[in-house]
Amino acid sequence: MKIVPGIILNFLILFGASAYAAPSGPPPPGVPPPGLPIDGGVVLLFVIALGYGIYKINQLKINKKTPM
Repeated sequence: MKIVPGIILNFLILFGASAYAAPSGPPPPGVPPPGLPIDGGVVLLFVIALGYGIYKINQLKINKKTPM
């Protein structure tokens, strides 16, 4: 019997999907309830990213090689 890659792929999809479709249990204790804000540090993250971008641009300008 010749093993066809399509059969193996179908087998993995069929049994792999059933593992992800299993129902989850109750949440563990100590987990915060849903509905809490997730944007607590977005402004700080933006400022850090902006500063890092300026640093990298300046670093590239300083280390730029001269053309031949």
